[in-house]
Amino acid sequence: MLVWLALAALDNPLSAAESCSDCHPVALAAPHAELACQACHAPDQATAHAQGGPGAAEACVGCHAEMAGIFQHDMATRAPERAFVAASFGQHDAQFFNRNCQGCHVSSCRDCHGSGHQVRRPDTATCLACHKGGAVGWDYLGRAPREDSLRYQRGPKAQGEHYLTMRPDVHAEAGLSCADCHSKRSLLTGRKSSHSCVDCHQPDPKIIEHSIAQHLEKLECYACHSAWSPQEYGSFYLQMIDSPARDYFYVRQNPRSDTIKSAYLKLQQEPPLGWNQRGRLSPMRPFIGYFSRIVAGEPEGEENRLVTASWQAFFPHTIRRGTAMCEGCHANPRRFLHEPPQERVYRPDLDGLKLESFWNQTGQQLRNGRFLNQDELAALESKSPAYIKAYIQKWQSFIQHVAP
Repeated sequence: MLVWLALAALDNPLSAAESCSDCHPVALAAPHAELACQACHAPDQATAHAQGGPGAAEACVGCHAEMAGIFQHDMATRAPERAFVAASFGQHDAQFFNRNCQGCHVSSCRDCHGSGHQVRRPDTATCLACHKGGAVGWDYLGRAPREDSLRYQRGPKAQGEHYLTMRPDVHAEAGLSCADCHSKRSLLTGRKSSHSCVDCHQPDPKIIEHSIAQHLEKLECYACHSAWSPQEYGSFYLQMIDSPARDYFYVRQNPRSDTIKSAYLKLQQEPPLGWNQRGRLSPMRPFIGYFSRIVAGEPEGEENRLVTASWQAFFPHTIRRGTAMCEGCHANPRRFLHEPPQERVYRPDLDGLKLESFWNQTGQQLRNGRFLNQDELAALESKSPAYIKAYIQKWQSFIQHVAP
């Protein structure tokens, strides 16, 4: 009898008396807790091997085939970022993307859902493992990137980086997670969000700003309701090759890269505005980059080469109920990159940085839209009777609110 049982075990190793857990004492986390090992591990002779390598998605899409398409979109391909780098820094360093931009965005289901046998649904902290620093994501929880200098690397810390504490998004305060607006279905189809503002909120005409038709027709909701956004003006990248001088730079450095980064100026304030691809006024953020190559302590070619002076219309995740006052747009040409020369404080042109001003459109472009032209700015600044009436009503609402 014993001989027969032994022979049966050899013929069918997975039906043998011993189980996988005899050698592999692991426990599955929900939602896979009730699955048998063979659901993910195919039998191979006398042992079992996982379908797909440690970083592969094949084992997951065997059951979740509908999700395989997510790897064809920007979240995985990083096509926009690759194209941007190829047209800017990549012209001077062919490996710039691999050296400095390779760490984020998904290559496997496990990047978001965990590794090993602890597969789980991603939460906001999972998203912020990549969407941190100056990227959209941290701002949702009221975090802004600190200056690059090591003297500013202090205070609260998350995802391995120190941050400035700012006001969070009202949706974060209400307990909404990233997945509440960014569903897996929207990511699968290449859309950035599964909901728009008006899916949940209808403009109240009793609010003065909402009663103005042009506001509803020409502005994105978040053009007024974005309280702040992290902005970096002048990003310097120094490629240090065989240069001991790297140690002279007292800035936060990436040990996996030969490139040192620092910024000319970082701000956390209401973002500038421009026309996005939908033809609506939208917040926009700058990408103004300079590149230098230092070999054996000496510059090779031009120092601080201006490789990109561009902007991107985007959606800051810093929504608040309050809005900017009328003058915040109607009497603020700097916010539309029409800064008057007499009001300039920063002069990058005098520092040899080839831009007259960060807030002057000359030599710059909005990659996914366009800047306001001079005629549009003049119309915005005109004080029509309708503007004066709304302006007075706005101030009256303040006075009535605090009078008691």
